[in-house]
Amino acid sequence: IPTTRALALFASDAPIYREEVETAALVVRMAPSHIRFGSFEHFYHGGKHEELKQLIDFTIEHYYPECLDADKPVLAFIQAVVERTAKMIAKWQAVGFCHGVMNTDNMSVLGLTLDYGPFGFMEAWDAGHVCNHSDHQGRYAFNQQPQIGQWNLIAWISCFLPWVEEADARDAIAQYSPLLNAEYEALLHEKLGLKTTQDGDEDLIADLFKLLQDNHPDHTNFYRALSHLPQNADRLERAPITDLFVNRDGAHQWLDDYQQRLQLESSEDAQRHIRMQVVNPKYILRNYLAQQAIDKAEEKDYSEIEVLLKLLSQPFDEQPEMHDYAKPAPDWAKSLAVSCSS
Repeated sequence: IPTTRALALFASDAPIYREEVETAALVVRMAPSHIRFGSFEHFYHGGKHEELKQLIDFTIEHYYPECLDADKPVLAFIQAVVERTAKMIAKWQAVGFCHGVMNTDNMSVLGLTLDYGPFGFMEAWDAGHVCNHSDHQGRYAFNQQPQIGQWNLIAWISCFLPWVEEADARDAIAQYSPLLNAEYEALLHEKLGLKTTQDGDEDLIADLFKLLQDNHPDHTNFYRALSHLPQNADRLERAPITDLFVNRDGAHQWLDDYQQRLQLESSEDAQRHIRMQVVNPKYILRNYLAQQAIDKAEEKDYSEIEVLLKLLSQPFDEQPEMHDYAKPAPDWAKSLAVSCSS
């Protein structure tokens, strides 16, 4: 998933006043550029069109040079950003990643995941999951991220109207949803180990999402367990999956449909297992794992940070000695909330 990268983490004993007094920390992040949607809005809404045109030209020249050869370079630039943004957010949705604060100043013009402060991975499946404790209205909930991405693009593209025809701008933004949906559909097929697209796939996926929403199983563990499922598994062999659901009969019914779907494309278990394991991580940064590392770090013990760094460098590998780190949150941690200072 395209993202900025953490270069270093600095700690200090200086007091920081947030929800409570905390010790200071600074993450230094690297990216080819930190130009944001908001960078363009700053000049446009300030009436500084000459400076805005300089920014547009600079960004195209240095980061989208392929657009220079287009009949309409600025429009080609807009279309490229729309495509990158749509595909990035589709990838977020596929792994259950929640950004937390998707305002336009936290959106990269390069289609990189930028400034995710109160971020989190959805653990128990909930389409309306909100990872930021101050997002009381759920503006940036998991299921709102695609729409917010589109809204941000509309706000960004409006800055180009002095140089782009309105009809062209509308056509560019109209491509966002089809691009995102196509990418998301392809990713879901990969997550389910499906090599082909066939009639009935939309119903199979819709039924799965309803089952997940009604039962709230662990998102990451469900897909990982599904990757281990033998194509002809009996009810006992399905237990690692069905035990994740309150409605086990409903889970068995969906698994019946899923196994029939695998048979339609003559799926082979060994190959499917490999395909699914490289797109469905076993390990994610769960809030309680981060909290445990924070608690130790506040006592000058950074060992758990090192453990998590190593673990999450290979999130798709089994790492059997680290299996406990794949477990869902214990009861004490289910109410953990993440803030902008986390």
